[in-house]
Amino acid sequence: MLALKLIERKRDRKRIEPAEWEALISAYVDGDVPDYQMAALLMAAYLNGLDTDETVALTSAMVSSGKSLPRLGGPRIDKHSTGGVGDKVSLILAPLVASLGLTVPMISGRGLGHTGGTLDKLDAIPGFRTDLTLVQAVEQLDRVGCVMIGQTAELAPADRRLYALRDATATVDSIPLIAASIMSKKLVEGLNGLVLNVTVGSGAFMSTREEAATLSRAMIALGAAHNCRTVALLSAMDRPLGWACGNALETEEAIHALHGEGPPDLMTITFALATHMLRLGGITADDAVLSRAIASGAAARKFQEIIEAQGGNPGVVDDPAALPQAPVSSRYLAGRAGVLARVDPREVGRGIIALGGGRTRKEDRIDPTVGFVITARPGERVERDQPLATIYARDAAGLAKGRSTLDRAIVIAEQAEPMLSLIIDRIGG
Repeated sequence: MLALKLIERKRDRKRIEPAEWEALISAYVDGDVPDYQMAALLMAAYLNGLDTDETVALTSAMVSSGKSLPRLGGPRIDKHSTGGVGDKVSLILAPLVASLGLTVPMISGRGLGHTGGTLDKLDAIPGFRTDLTLVQAVEQLDRVGCVMIGQTAELAPADRRLYALRDATATVDSIPLIAASIMSKKLVEGLNGLVLNVTVGSGAFMSTREEAATLSRAMIALGAAHNCRTVALLSAMDRPLGWACGNALETEEAIHALHGEGPPDLMTITFALATHMLRLGGITADDAVLSRAIASGAAARKFQEIIEAQGGNPGVVDDPAALPQAPVSSRYLAGRAGVLARVDPREVGRGIIALGGGRTRKEDRIDPTVGFVITARPGERVERDQPLATIYARDAAGLAKGRSTLDRAIVIAEQAEPMLSLIIDRIGG
């Protein structure tokens, strides 16, 4: 009867009280509320919205649906990105800030739609385990200062079930539901602070600055309600980030970045997020401090520690060629002279899926080796037959698919199209 009553109330644009959210989510996790009733409630919430108090209450109920990491030791700070194409920031950021004294319990996800996922990139490292238990994660945090895992069955189990249901009922695209989902996964980490990277543009889930700002404020409010200081950076995703797009390729680029050889745009975003993470943890930092952590090898050594602790081959940090390699590759050449007007990140992301490097269904296995390295940047003058990118594929048919993808994604014209600023805004903090 509880679920039916709450469905009726939200259908009629009325609010659900905190104690009712707690009872509902608890009953759902225990199996006393069937999926069809929860799906009806999600649709009512999608259509009629949730106010701030309801979103806070839903998030709290999702957090308390399972266990949380104990808040022990030094400053515990994490980062979350709303996703994009070529976004391998976490692989650089986590070891970098951990090498400077922060404790980083990074719970990440897999690729969603056209966007890549941190766990899929880590899976490209031979032997690396992202499925640690809660006990193992806590022990590693205490010993290494950083753990990079997926959401376990013990952490916010309500979110796992609700997200799958939202994905199956076309109710994903709701700012209160997105905010509650993201923040419930982060708040179970026992954080003192959180930095959000909310991406904006054609390759992001938030296509406009206004949408991104609204989502950012919703998540900042949830952080404040749960004693977690939260700041959001809005960044551009109207072109891929960095050069590499594809799981093993992005992991290799992240390793090069930890050795001081990262693309400028990737390092700008990484350093901006790192600075805010460190400041939330009470550590004074700027680009010079971060550059020294990379130049000294401290950040790369910390990544080796993390990899070894999680069963992977730490040798990939010294020799990225130990990562899995695509069987075939081919250069992609400019078809005409002109200005590189646009590189469409959504087309690139879809192309990776077509090559086998992403999922169209949750159970799909992915090929970590396939993808693109696009070295030409929007705004550059290019000549006919100039190499713009390299395609990595399983076979000749994959190379043809990759070439077709880049034909759609890369636009050469007489002048460049307007681009978003790399860092658009900061909200909170």
